[in-house]
Amino acid sequence: MAVVNYSFQKNLKEQARKKKQEEKRLLKLNKKKAKLNENPELTVNQEGA
Repeated sequence: MAVVNYSFQKNLKEQARKKKQEEKRLLKLNKKKAKLNENPELTVNQEGA
C-alpha cells in the first residue's frame, strides 16, 4: 500500500487557494475598471477634490 504524501497534498491545496484568491482579485479589479470606464466624471471629481 502506498504512503500518503501529506506535504504534497498540502501544497496542492495551497496552490488552489492562491489561484482562487488571484481570480477574485482580478474580478474585483475588472469590476472597478468597468465602473470607472462607465462613469469617467467620477475620476475627474475625485481628482479635483
